Amino acid sequence: MITVLLVDDHELVRTGIEALLNAAEDIRVVGVAKSGEEAIYAVGKIAADVVMMDINMPGIGGMEACRRILQRNPAIKIIALSVHNDGPVPYQLFKLGVLGFISKSSPLNEMMQAIKMARAGKRYLCSDVANNLAFQGLPGSHESPFSKLSQREAEVVTLILQGKTIKEMAKMLMLSDKTVNTYRYRLYEKLQIKNDVELTRLAVKFQHIDNALI
Repeated sequence: MITVLLVDDHELVRTGIEALLNAAEDIRVVGVAKSGEEAIYAVGKIAADVVMMDINMPGIGGMEACRRILQRNPAIKIIALSVHNDGPVPYQLFKLGVLGFISKSSPLNEMMQAIKMARAGKRYLCSDVANNLAFQGLPGSHESPFSKLSQREAEVVTLILQGKTIKEMAKMLMLSDKTVNTYRYRLYEKLQIKNDVELTRLAVKFQHIDNALI
């Protein structure tokens, strides 16, 4: 029996996925959490084989929760769950040590497969995301400039687009104000922009802003 800790801030989505997984013969949801903060606490209290983590959540968000969890215990097996199937997020999550990435539009059999492969310590990328990544860089494709950012820089972008102040970002990321500013101006250089207004315009152009505001 594979046990799962399910993290999602939307109750209907959370209860729906929980019901689907519990209907399987060899998978059981043994705990749920509604935020990245709750997930970090739950991981220390609930012994689950796999953590299924929604990436697009308010607060510190799923990506930062993954980073903190894996920083404490790299052996924890995490599958990222997202409404999006493109952009730089999958790369950044795999760099953190996340084992799987599936979109919420993926069929149930892919979710089951991801859970089983993560339990075995193997990576899994859903077919929609794999196809998008495979076509990046081909003639006619337009790779997002946000793919150049490091995981930390991407987190700062997300918080900027959510309207967070430097002090709020520093508190949420557990960094100093100075360090957050350093990341901010470093990402400005990589994206070749000068301020948050230009950042927002670029995010809209490459449909990156949806990832931040959901």
